[in-house]
Parts: sequence; structure tokens; C-alpha cells
Amino acid sequence: MPSRSGRVVAITCALVIALSACGTAKSNEGQSSTKPKVGVILPDTTSSVRWERFDKPWLEKYLAGAGVEARIENAQNDPSRFVRLGEEMISQGVKVLLLGAVDAASASQVEKKANEAGVPAVNYDRLTVGGSADYYVSFDGEAVGSLQAEGLLKCLGGKPKARLIEVEGAKTDNNSTLFYNGQQKVLKPRYDAGELKLVANQWIENWDNKLSGQQFERMLTAAGDDVDGVVAANDGFAQEIIAVLKRRNVKVPVTGQDATVEGLRAILAGDQCMTVYKSIREEAAAATGLVSALAKGGTGNADTVATQTIKDPQTGREIKSLLLTPVAITKDNVRVVVEDQAVRMSQLCTEDMAQLCRNAGLS
Repeated sequence: MPSRSGRVVAITCALVIALSACGTAKSNEGQSSTKPKVGVILPDTTSSVRWERFDKPWLEKYLAGAGVEARIENAQNDPSRFVRLGEEMISQGVKVLLLGAVDAASASQVEKKANEAGVPAVNYDRLTVGGSADYYVSFDGEAVGSLQAEGLLKCLGGKPKARLIEVEGAKTDNNSTLFYNGQQKVLKPRYDAGELKLVANQWIENWDNKLSGQQFERMLTAAGDDVDGVVAANDGFAQEIIAVLKRRNVKVPVTGQDATVEGLRAILAGDQCMTVYKSIREEAAAATGLVSALAKGGTGNADTVATQTIKDPQTGREIKSLLLTPVAITKDNVRVVVEDQAVRMSQLCTEDMAQLCRNAGLS
């Protein structure tokens, strides 16, 4: 069976649809003026380490290999900066915009301007609700939530009447809603049947990790520390929640998402139940295939890549999409993340983690 990283490389080559991503980068040297320009705006550096640590370098690598000239910027969680960057890129003659939204209002504004200028807009990882983007590249958000809920149930081991707290992402991010919907597909029937009890639920503004810990501690206090498991929307939340639980001498399973170094270390240490891995390398490869197709061949080529659809929950508009498959990560398969080069062994298996890594078959 080919390794995950090998399959990702194969996906990259296939998605670029003969647009030279997998063998002709050298032939384009010295011809940058003939390369189509694309603009990429990432949302922030605070909600997750992923945007600068992983998305940016993978997008730089794959877009360069696909023979397009990319300008990649970060909006620093500033809607005004997001709009300004979008306007600059359109005025500079980009053929495509790849947008990871800060919020729906600013992203919609950029998408409208792009539409008026005849520039296709592609939503990256986050759907702009109520927007006018032409395409969407991400992971199946509901599948992420279902994996979190299923993972938590497995960690609970069938404990009857288990009491749960849910800590969700920002309501302004449609992904948060998708994660929640996926969780509820698994959990709500059990709540309704009395097999589980929902103690409290809280959505966290701006995906603020620190705020998630504060809100969780408030809910835990109100519950008298009587909780059996926590649905945490991502690893950043999980780390804050675990810190609160340790201060209160409470040990219960906690979910996560993003397979960060911190999350994986917590899983190996037994503090975190599971996380959900969404290969950013794979997502960047998929986005490159779509963006390159649009920049070089227009919507005809792009439509052969984006063969799925997702419905805008506000407008009901069907958006052509490329939705990837997430993977649940526990102690048993942490190696998947290492093999995909998302985390280096040296980062994960430091001296203090050496024995835990050996116990998990990592060496």
C-alpha cells in the first residue's frame, strides 16, 4: 500500500491536469513574466498555527511547481486588511483569488469586487456564507464533527448517562456549524434517548483559544466538576481545556482537531482522547490543481476538478466544490501525521516524550 505522503504527491500531479505541476517547473525558469498571477489571502496567525506554519509553505511550493506566480498574504484577522489585500491583488491583474476568510462580510466584499472584475474567487478551507465565490476547496466539515463525536464515544467506553460539555468554534465561521452538525448526527440521538446528557454548550468567538479555556472553566464550575467528556472543536481549545481539568484534578476524554504537535503530544500522554487530521498538504495540492486550472484553462478545466457541491446555508446557492476526507487520529495511528510531513519526529518525540513515542511505535 502506498504511503499517505506518496498518495498526496500523486493527487497533486493529477489535480493540475497536465498543467505542468509535476515535471516542467524548470522549463518555466526565467519566464516569470508569462506566468499567470494568482492571489492568496490567508485569515490570521492566531486561530491556528496552521496558516503560516503549513498552508503558506505548501501553497508556495505547489503553486510555483504549477507554473503560476503567486502572491500569498495573511490578513492578520483584520477584515479591513483582508479587503485591502483583495483590492490590491485584483488591481495587479491576478487571474484567480484563493481566499481563506476572516469573516463573511469582508470576504463577500472581496468576492463581489472579483466578480465585477471577471476574476474567479475560490474559498479555501472556509466557506463565505452569503458570498459569491465560484468554487470551494476544503475538507468535509460534517465528517470532521462526526469523527470527533465517534472518537469521544469510543473513549468513553460505553459509559451510561455520560455527561458532556461541547465547546464549539466561532459562529461566524461556517466550518464551525459544519463540525457541530456532524457531531450532532452522532450525539443528538443519544441525548434524546437519555443515553448521554448535554451539560453545557458554548460557541467561542474568533476561535479564541484563551477564551475557550475561560468559558469551559465557567461551565465546569456550574456543573460542579461533574463531567465525563468534552467535545473540543480543535486542538487549541483542547489544550486550554486540559489545563483547566488538570488544575481541578479532573481527568476525562477530550477531543480535538488539526493534529498539531501539542495535540499529538497530549494524545500520546493520555490527556487528549483524539484529534482529526486534515492533511494541509493534500488541501494545498487540491487548491493548486483548481487554481491552476482556472488560471490556465478557465472554468472548463476547473469543473473537471471540482465535481462536488456544497450549499450556502444563507442563500441556498450550490457552490462547486472539492471536498477532501478527514482522518481520526488516536495513539494507534499518530504515525499517519508524521508520514505526511505535517509534524517532524524531532518535534513530537523530544526527550521527555521518548518513552511515550516508543510505546506508540514511533522511533
